[in-house]
Amino acid sequence: MPRDEAGILSEIKRDFILRRLKEGKRGDGRKPDEYREISITPNYVPRSPGSAMVCLGKTKVVAGIKVEAGEPFPDTPNQGVLTTNVELLPMAFPTFEAGPPNDTSIEIARVVDRGIRESKMIDIESLVIEPAKKVWIVFVDIDVIDFDGNLIDACTLGVLAALKSTIVPGSKEGGKDFPLPIRNTPVAVTMVKIGDTLVADPDLEEEQLSSARITVSTTEDGHIRAMQKGDVGEFSMEEIRKAINMSSNLGKAIREKYFK
Repeated sequence: MPRDEAGILSEIKRDFILRRLKEGKRGDGRKPDEYREISITPNYVPRSPGSAMVCLGKTKVVAGIKVEAGEPFPDTPNQGVLTTNVELLPMAFPTFEAGPPNDTSIEIARVVDRGIRESKMIDIESLVIEPAKKVWIVFVDIDVIDFDGNLIDACTLGVLAALKSTIVPGSKEGGKDFPLPIRNTPVAVTMVKIGDTLVADPDLEEEQLSSARITVSTTEDGHIRAMQKGDVGEFSMEEIRKAINMSSNLGKAIREKYFK
């Protein structure tokens, strides 16, 4: 994930965060397994078939959905298509630049896409218009408009809300409009390792201080649908088990509060 332009935190700030973690608290007063405030606004873009804006603390993203008819992939002729793109807008962070996707935006898009795809959130078999010839293609575009840590979870929440509000324009193909067929709600929970402590929903300063990152996506049935490790540090098996348990508990809480 992006780092501060200076590359490091001040020693004073670093020591403060580490000292607070030893006391069971974080720099902003949260517990290790506590998220920042979440705000989700569905149907944020009126002209989009589905959209949402998410504020995760000071991190803000907008997810928009476009649905068009097109050809299926040759190896999946009887399935619709899902494609995900993330753009890091220059106004969101000093080091973000305009241009083609970079490694960070590609990584975020892949992790978000994997959680949606592997959970089979969308019933893509029902998006076939004409077998092996024409299907609905679901384009997911995410714009990061303000960055203060944990883009993966913010983007995932935006996509979940946008997909759940999406209406497929069936009238363009001679049929009726219909809601995008949704099967479940795969919530991604990202945690980072700071010293020996695992914390969920890291803000920018915590990301700068962390040695390793792990994202676990789960669904309502408690099953793990995707898992992705980031950064160069390592996790012990005990830490991985703790991350899975934390993800399951937080995912359940997020679903109950925001996606009933």
